[in-house]
Amino acid sequence: MKIVNSSIKKVDSLGIITGKPLYTDDLSLNNNILIIKLLRSPHAFAEILEIDTSIAKKIPGVIEIYTYKDVPNTKFTLAGQSYPEPSPYDRKILENCVRYVGDPVAIIAAVDEKTAIKAMRLIKVKYKVLEPVLDYEKALDNKSIVHKEKAFTNYDIGYDNNRNLASRISMEKPGVKEGFEESDVIIERTYRTQAQMHGMMETQRAMTYMNENNRLVVITSTQVPFHVRRHLARALEISPSMIRVIKPRIGGGFGAKQTATMEMYSAFVTLKTGKPAKHIFTREEACTCSTTRHSMTIKIKIGSDKIGNIKAMDIDVISNAGAYGEHAPTVTPLIAYKSFPLYAKVPMKFKADVVYSNTIVAGAFRGYGATQGAFAIESIINELAKKLEIDETEIRMKNLVETNLEIIENEDKTITLGNNYISGNIKKCIELGKKQFDWDFKRTKREVAPGIYRAAGMAVTMQGSGIAGLDTASATIKLNEVGHFTLMVGATDMGQGSDTVLSQMAAEILEVPMSKIVIHSADTDTCPFDPGAYASSGTYVSGNAVLLAAKKMKEKILEEASIQMNESIEKLEYFGSYIESTSGKKLELNILANKSISFERQNQITVTETWGGKTSPPPFIASFAEVEIDIETGEIKIINFLSVVDCGVRINPNLARVQVEGGIAQGIGLALHEDVQYTKKGKVKNNTFMQYKMPGRKDIGTGIEVLFNDSLEITGPLGAKSIGEVVVNSPAPAIADAIYNITGFRGRKLPITSEKIFFHLKNHSKF
Repeated sequence: MKIVNSSIKKVDSLGIITGKPLYTDDLSLNNNILIIKLLRSPHAFAEILEIDTSIAKKIPGVIEIYTYKDVPNTKFTLAGQSYPEPSPYDRKILENCVRYVGDPVAIIAAVDEKTAIKAMRLIKVKYKVLEPVLDYEKALDNKSIVHKEKAFTNYDIGYDNNRNLASRISMEKPGVKEGFEESDVIIERTYRTQAQMHGMMETQRAMTYMNENNRLVVITSTQVPFHVRRHLARALEISPSMIRVIKPRIGGGFGAKQTATMEMYSAFVTLKTGKPAKHIFTREEACTCSTTRHSMTIKIKIGSDKIGNIKAMDIDVISNAGAYGEHAPTVTPLIAYKSFPLYAKVPMKFKADVVYSNTIVAGAFRGYGATQGAFAIESIINELAKKLEIDETEIRMKNLVETNLEIIENEDKTITLGNNYISGNIKKCIELGKKQFDWDFKRTKREVAPGIYRAAGMAVTMQGSGIAGLDTASATIKLNEVGHFTLMVGATDMGQGSDTVLSQMAAEILEVPMSKIVIHSADTDTCPFDPGAYASSGTYVSGNAVLLAAKKMKEKILEEASIQMNESIEKLEYFGSYIESTSGKKLELNILANKSISFERQNQITVTETWGGKTSPPPFIASFAEVEIDIETGEIKIINFLSVVDCGVRINPNLARVQVEGGIAQGIGLALHEDVQYTKKGKVKNNTFMQYKMPGRKDIGTGIEVLFNDSLEITGPLGAKSIGEVVVNSPAPAIADAIYNITGFRGRKLPITSEKIFFHLKNHSKF
């Protein structure tokens, strides 16, 4: 391969460096655009008895103020998922009931921000304050019911609003009961993971206007433009054909923009007034009124024999959906989906209650439930290893999934995958990591200076590549009249580099330099359908669609060349910039392209292909963390962190590496720093970057080292699997184990802070 597996610069790198890319706010119409602000609830749970907007409406520059009396009554979900969505349709644009501090009460449209804020402060609201459910562990069957009205669901998701149950999930691999009966050692533990903010640099924002054909145009910083169009159509009660969604450059998402948290407000105002409108979340709104990672309480029972062969595992989860059920039935099951196959030989049982509470809505977040599950499962396996006095790496070598390349070549030379086919090798990742990290030395506690100790911990995890049997993606390629190609995809580049990777794949198949590929992405009017940037689908799902389209383009070019050259297609060979026949004739691609659009031929070559598969091949990762602790203060430092990744063929090695580095940093934040904290009345306390601690450069030690165990995924585009999400899952359990190896403190509730270490050491004089 000439272009794939090369660290080519991102196609938008020059624009990023020079500040040229246009983000949503850069595209704002300067003339006559309305500014949208939302009056938000100061209460965690209340009914609205009266709203008086009369004084606020008299302020010069206030165009209109809308309340629940003015908006459509249709219920919907905002989860960015393929239709029919599994999440409950449990919200409206505005309601007479508010369910968390920050829930919208009124929409203010004004000529500028200052005027909108002034009007917002003059709206008078009379509330009947209700008893909120703030502790999600007490939400099930609580006397306070968060949603008194039953929501519609497309599937049976175990929904019961009268019990505050947004979803109930259960699944099992056979043999759990027998496995515990055969176990020599059984331990039970409870782990808790916290809500985590996404912390992307660009907050949520949207601009809307009516175009010359009286269609609603929505320019928005979203990961899921096609899903946004569908949600808006339902919420606004208009036809999807009347909506165009454009995704410009995005300043990060991490799952926050997989939920359409704010597009409906400016869209509603534009429909009502006919005027363009713009809505930008403040940082405080992004922190408190969008979505977070689901906080979870995970109880695990595990049994094994005396030498570490795990016989059974039972997982019981309470997951906090928050005030609304976006992603409620889909995030939490990934604990099972990404652990059952990883520990394939182990009988496992899983049950989860996803509950409503009067806190921020939980939604999609990089790792999507597998992160919380990995912390609990990898932690209890580390605890089991300690109890059995077995090396953490060795207990995993006994129990992890085996590579099984069950590939069947049929008589017609086609390939079939056997039922147990799995590419990649997690055990090889562990072996490489142990050697590179010097695990046998670093895992043991040692004093490196007076009162300063170091030790290491490790963990493994897997993810998927798209959603098998559900999501599909399409790609369109057009041969332009001068011989270059336009690639049109609905895939959403939010900084991860999907535009670059997909361009590389197209260039590889079409045998042209990257300069000959012009990519246009994520416009619902001009690009073919794509589910969006989530579920680690960009490279695998969208990439497969690009491959099919590129191969079809080559076929169509040869068909056209056959006519123009008056040669049998069997005698022609494609060489990228030209086509040549066995008779010696040669036709330049640019000449073919120009002639194809002539009056004589009338055949501009354009192809569209769609791909959807029944497979979701797992990328694997083994991570090793060396931690240093000052036993006088409890201060925790990450000394170094090594991850060994198996993601198939790396389409762009440099982009793959930085994806790992970014995900590890985010995982370190989950392990040690980040924690959404509430007051007793349900208001978020740390609602800006000044109060909410995320890891900076100094918090990740000497750096993150990344190794790759390259493999070949035959269902993937050019051998690739995903990498975007798997990288965030392993830091928390690896770091927690390293801390235990130094202090004896087993952090079962995240984050593990220096204060927790300090008080543990203070109360345990023996060190």
